[in-house]
Amino acid sequence: MAMAGAHRPGPLKQQNKAHKGGKHSGSSQRRAAGRVPVKAQPRRRLRDLSRVDRRHQALQLRRQSKEAVLAEKRSLGSRDGPPHLVVMVLLHSRAAAQDTPRLLQSQDSAVVRENEGRAGGFALLCPRLKQRWRFVTAQAGDLHTVLDLAKVADSLLFILDPVDGWDSAGEHCLSCLFAQGLPSYALAIPGGTDLPPKKRIDARKKLAKAIEKRFPEAKLFPLNTEQESSLLLRHLSTQKQRHLAFRDRRAHLLAYAAEFVPGQESDLVGTLKVSGFVRGQTLDVNSLVHIVGHGDFQVSQVDAPPDPLSLNPRVAKGQKRSQEMEIQEDPVNGTDEMEEDVKVLMKADPSKQESLQSEVVPDPMEGEQTWPTEEELQEAEDSLKANRRVVKVPKGTSKYQAAWIVDDGEEGSEKDDDEDDDIDDDLMEEAVSQEGESSEEEPGEEESETMTVSECLRDDQYDDKMEEDEQMLERYKQERMDEMFPDEVDTPRDVPARVRFQKYRGLKSFRTSPWDPKENLPRDYARIFQFQDFSRTRKHLFRQIEKEETEGASVGWYITLHVCNVPVSVMESFKEGKPLVLFSLLPHEQKMSVLNFLVRRHPSNTKPVRAKEELIFHCGFRRFRASPLFSQHTSADKHKLERFLRPDAALVVTVYAPITFPPASLLLFKQRSNGMHDLIATGSLLSVDPDRIVIKRLVLSGHPFKIFTKTAVVRYMFFNREDVMWFKPVELRTKWGRRGHIKEPLGTHGHMKCHFDGQLKSQDTVLLNLYKRVFPKWTYDPHVPEPVPWVRSESALPEQEVEME
Repeated sequence: MAMAGAHRPGPLKQQNKAHKGGKHSGSSQRRAAGRVPVKAQPRRRLRDLSRVDRRHQALQLRRQSKEAVLAEKRSLGSRDGPPHLVVMVLLHSRAAAQDTPRLLQSQDSAVVRENEGRAGGFALLCPRLKQRWRFVTAQAGDLHTVLDLAKVADSLLFILDPVDGWDSAGEHCLSCLFAQGLPSYALAIPGGTDLPPKKRIDARKKLAKAIEKRFPEAKLFPLNTEQESSLLLRHLSTQKQRHLAFRDRRAHLLAYAAEFVPGQESDLVGTLKVSGFVRGQTLDVNSLVHIVGHGDFQVSQVDAPPDPLSLNPRVAKGQKRSQEMEIQEDPVNGTDEMEEDVKVLMKADPSKQESLQSEVVPDPMEGEQTWPTEEELQEAEDSLKANRRVVKVPKGTSKYQAAWIVDDGEEGSEKDDDEDDDIDDDLMEEAVSQEGESSEEEPGEEESETMTVSECLRDDQYDDKMEEDEQMLERYKQERMDEMFPDEVDTPRDVPARVRFQKYRGLKSFRTSPWDPKENLPRDYARIFQFQDFSRTRKHLFRQIEKEETEGASVGWYITLHVCNVPVSVMESFKEGKPLVLFSLLPHEQKMSVLNFLVRRHPSNTKPVRAKEELIFHCGFRRFRASPLFSQHTSADKHKLERFLRPDAALVVTVYAPITFPPASLLLFKQRSNGMHDLIATGSLLSVDPDRIVIKRLVLSGHPFKIFTKTAVVRYMFFNREDVMWFKPVELRTKWGRRGHIKEPLGTHGHMKCHFDGQLKSQDTVLLNLYKRVFPKWTYDPHVPEPVPWVRSESALPEQEVEME
């Protein structure tokens, strides 16, 4: 017997009201006491994933990252991507320079093509592996060539000596490459087969121990047979690519061929047609390009010539049908017989093209007061009549006093602001003029401190070696004195201190006392560009690069750039065998501003380096010369000037230079008298900030003459009564931590009575701190001379004892 189903109420069932339990309107309003309930915002509920879902999600993320890495490897050197650019760096003078290219060219079914533009380079095409390579050789002693090629190289192939590894020039080259940023690399050791087996094993152990410090977890590849060369190629193509941020965000190319077309006005300047493969990012024809070592230029058009390193070479031109099919299959090359195998991809738009203007042209008459003309006087009189008003004033009020009475409804802020701006401009001009006039009048030690370049680095003629040694000895003394007595100077006897130090001021606290960053700016600040918010502009640009697709030549295309107004010296250096490297500039990167670099002194440099000496900067893709300032790296709003490059702390280097968006590596070199470049510091770009305040400190010292309970008579700080009265408001301190102030002068020879917060010791020293803001000198020079090749020694590896069996 089937059970009857459960009873379900119908639509006419009685619906009783639910009991509200005191929630009716009257009681709820009384309890709320006038408060309005806040409406709860709907929150997105996070879905709790189960263990299986979490594992599946992690598996998907790993698979996506793995596919991205594989796609990057497959595109490099493939038909659609640029050829795999391998730079062979010879780290030893005895390294087998000829055996390595010969073994790499001996691959089965590989087509070898010699490069017309670069001596010693060749291309390797492997249709069976669907890979194409381009190899370029660089000597370790040719520093600029190695650094320029490493900026664009996909992989570096270090060629080592089987016994000594690398020599002193190779050690110097490795230090520079590590500081600039090292792409993917491999270590190859050709030769060594003529050594006895016992010595060969010992040399391999010694070399592996030395390499472990420089290249941890690196594998040594012997290179003596064709099989070993194929293993090396396979390793280069399958290893993970290391990214350099400053080149991945900019389009760049290494010239495969170049042609110079002289201009109509002069043969020294013309159009440079540079052909190469686009790398990094899409190249926009309207953006500027920077030729490394030569400057910034505009591009007029971009062509698409036939690919010289194509894995599927074209057939004869007579076969029209096959040629048409090839054009359809390969839209990148896009050639046509009627256009002589060259197709114009795009031309620059003058309305969208970036300007080459690097400096602001200041108006010398801006803010000047001129005598008004008759028309201006009449116009002012008419406006005064039109703006006359009737105001109730007390009896006996003059016209001048009545002019200051403002009605309740009147707003005169604009006029007041304009008057204040004019006063500020006049004060600024006066302060800047005093800065320029007094800089020549400062005598004594200050004069030697404000010199732009302390020694002539560009004049490479030093006949007397003893004179150079004496200069170096004097620098060692100055560095030692600055370490022992930081910032202390002697008060001059022939000039009053109030005149000598008139541009300095005292501060209650160096850390907390305010300092206006817009106060007393030099005239050079009228020539530079400044961001309202630099970090925000940088984030916006990088976000555009990552998300938005720009129109232009895509990565992997073989193109020809028509670079305008290029000097003929660029083509001459390319014919001599120097690499021609081009980088596209981001917006604003051609404009001048104040750049701050965070650097640390390189351990190999032991000579003193003083501020405002001329140094050579390798910043990202740029090279230039300038005389920088050194300052402390702190989180405060003021930073103390350092007179020397400290070996034990990180310092900030400030200089006028073109804007560059970080990250960008920095190498600082100093040129010797013989033309060699010494690496003195390495670091990175910190910020582009003209408002960073660098403060120079001077310390005047005095000695206690008579000591009482909390009072002392101090002498030797000043030498006349007027100076004591002038510096009376500045606070004193002692080397042992006491603080005080000047009470009154005693006599006429500079003795003064001082009061301190405790009793002084007789061996203590009284100090008075004075401060002045300093700015870098405009010594920017984009032309850097080629360094003399590094003098090689036999080996740079440390001597190590090898255990003998």
